[in-house]
Amino acid sequence: MTILIRDPLFQQHQTGQHPERPARLQAIDAQLDRSGLLSRCRTLEYRRLDPEQIGTVHQPSVALLAQQLAERGGGWLDADTVVSPASFEVSLAAAGACVSAVDAVLDGIDRKALCLVRPPGHHATPSRSMGFCLFNNVALAARQAITRGLSRVLIIDWDVHHGNGTQDVFYADELVTFVSIHRYGDGFYPGTGSEDETGTGRGIGHTFNAALRFGVSRRQYHDAFRRVVEQAADRCRPELVLISAGFDAHVADPIGSLGLDVDDFVELTRLVLQVARTHAQGRLVSCLEGGYNLDALALSVQAHLEGLLADG
Repeated sequence: MTILIRDPLFQQHQTGQHPERPARLQAIDAQLDRSGLLSRCRTLEYRRLDPEQIGTVHQPSVALLAQQLAERGGGWLDADTVVSPASFEVSLAAAGACVSAVDAVLDGIDRKALCLVRPPGHHATPSRSMGFCLFNNVALAARQAITRGLSRVLIIDWDVHHGNGTQDVFYADELVTFVSIHRYGDGFYPGTGSEDETGTGRGIGHTFNAALRFGVSRRQYHDAFRRVVEQAADRCRPELVLISAGFDAHVADPIGSLGLDVDDFVELTRLVLQVARTHAQGRLVSCLEGGYNLDALALSVQAHLEGLLADG
């Protein structure tokens, strides 16, 4: 089985006509309800993070600004990042879901978990919310794993956008190895993630970026993904694998796209599961990031979950 966390609460982060909107989760829920997969999943009662726990990854001002803006009725943290009255509480819940999934996997409740949360997190840096993201869910999950006593955690980010926030959190940290495969160049957001960004201080050699130009072939994408993940896994020998699972590299995505189709996410899932089995006793937690074509997102998430379930 696989732990599956989903909650209507995550739809209460209201963003209007924004691409990152509640309809994303509504589409995923409808697809999974039709799929017949839910009977093979394990539910989990997650816990919301306290605001102070956000400080394990972010400066205090990050939570404070989001809270104050929500209490004032909402607004914008930057040109891309919306806050509604419920967004602060929803963001604490989304981060808490990912942290709770790590605890459950480390406690042996199941070896794998998929967290269908929003808002996403991988652009949120130690000092600011940005890029649709209030708090960095996957970074908080990784920090929890370190707190639990792990010393080798691998984060694999296949969202079409570079996970700049996650990279910034762990850039000088040798305990967390970060891999991002993403579209790069021609001013594509967020403009970071070149292949010479490899870490600093004790973290040198623990950041791996596969920066791909628009128009890359699917074969080239898979070759790059396999190469960078194998390099990172050999370096890290992870005790736990985390995925920033964005699905906006799909060919139909209106914001990103690197020409992928649903079947490609099946292969990405298979390769990451192989790493988890080889090094981490199969322990893996996947956290939803981007994906903005509703049909493509829902079908890709279903394929990802099918891959997790097929692993036993």
